[in-house]
Amino acid sequence: MFIIGLRDDILALTPKQKLYSQFLPILILVFLDRAILESTYGLFGDFIFPEWASLLISLFVIVILTNAYNLIDGLDGLAGTIGVIILGFYGTWFFAIGNNAVGLIAFCFSGALLAFLYFNWQPSKIFMGDTGALMIGLLISYLTIQFIRTNHQLPDFSPYKFTSSVATAVCILIIPVFDTLRVIILRLRKLQSPFKADKNHLHHQFLNLGFDHARSVISIALISIFFLRLPYFCANKVIW
Repeated sequence: MFIIGLRDDILALTPKQKLYSQFLPILILVFLDRAILESTYGLFGDFIFPEWASLLISLFVIVILTNAYNLIDGLDGLAGTIGVIILGFYGTWFFAIGNNAVGLIAFCFSGALLAFLYFNWQPSKIFMGDTGALMIGLLISYLTIQFIRTNHQLPDFSPYKFTSSVATAVCILIIPVFDTLRVIILRLRKLQSPFKADKNHLHHQFLNLGFDHARSVISIALISIFFLRLPYFCANKVIW
């Protein structure tokens, strides 16, 4: 995925070329690491997917989440800030349940993004580009699937278990998920291709309101943190 992003940053790929090329690393992740969603995990009961459906759904989810994170990389510091929040949560949660290997991976990338933000904050000296955004998006997609599966398997008495694995994952990823769904719906309503670039993203709306880059990023980050804490409030859990 890093190589695909690098190729696109150096010699731009068309949206379809970039999308199709992503299936190779995603197929490796799904088939070799078995990063798959096998059921609805309590969202619609305990319905178990057939093997073929499980693979297709997993491929679709990883593709969507990877590109959703890539699409929010439109302001100085935005993708990095949201990445720190998401990866910081996953690192903390996986360490809390004893999965130190996955937690360490999440914390390593979160720390790298913190260092990156020092140079990427407005006015930025460096940019993430598709090279970074696609790779981090793929990691977030993988961690999300692992979170959904692992949280569902935790015993009910565990203080780190969330009632709904899928709904909690949506809260964690609210900014990239909401922004992507919103722009796709707007493009389809205008009978445009969902791959067509425009200025209807969430960060564009903050800029239209008169916010500068820094204030827009901070505002969106606060929204992300609010939704991140929402599962705790709803479950009356102790805040870490």
